[in-house]
Amino acid sequence: MADHTTEHEKHESAAESIVDKITEKFHDHDSSSSDSDDGKDIKEKPADIKTKIYRLFGREKPVHKVLGGGKPADIFLWRDKKISAGVLGVVTTIWVFFELLEYHLLTLVCHILILALAILFLWSNASAFINKSPPRIPEVVIPEDIVLGVASAFRIEFNRALAILRDIASGRDLKKFLAVIAGLWILSVLGSWWNFLTLFYIGFVLLHTVPVLYEKYEDQVDAFAEKAEVEIKKQYAVFNAKVLSKIPKGPLKDKKLA
Repeated sequence: MADHTTEHEKHESAAESIVDKITEKFHDHDSSSSDSDDGKDIKEKPADIKTKIYRLFGREKPVHKVLGGGKPADIFLWRDKKISAGVLGVVTTIWVFFELLEYHLLTLVCHILILALAILFLWSNASAFINKSPPRIPEVVIPEDIVLGVASAFRIEFNRALAILRDIASGRDLKKFLAVIAGLWILSVLGSWWNFLTLFYIGFVLLHTVPVLYEKYEDQVDAFAEKAEVEIKKQYAVFNAKVLSKIPKGPLKDKKLA
């Protein structure tokens, strides 16, 4: 009987030791998992900080992607300096002809065509006398898909502009209304100073200078813009509390019928 009780006690002590080992393993696993979770949290914090870096106009993509990517973005960001300089030189030449030399479009086009046709005609007839091959004039054909694509893109953008103007005129967003009025007023002032061609040329030059400078000094510009935006929001909050909040708002959106 005593032997039986001692064997029973041995079994119980062995079972208790096994249970203790299992619980120790679980505690070790929990502690290691908690440590790994803490490590993950520590690693995730810098990533969160990186994602919260302020970018101008809430930009999340690189400047090259914001400009549409491809060849136009390469030209504006001077990826190929020869092509960018060539495009800027051609536009500058056109502006000089029309603005400084006061050429008219029809006159300039006619003079260019007269000069080109005269050179090609004389070259074609003189090639037989000077024993040289006549000029190879390429056959230029505008593809239909390009024309349709440009027309479709223009239609989409034009309809989008009309929808934005309709939404502003409905009186639902006072902030957007004031911003558009201020923008149109600035354009009207600029239009009184320069004609459309000069404004177009100034905008084209800005597209060739501002993006590449912003890409070069991106961090400094974003830091300054963040401070400026905070200050503008403070001033707008004061203006909204004193003036805009007292102006009656327009009709609300139509309620959905039950």
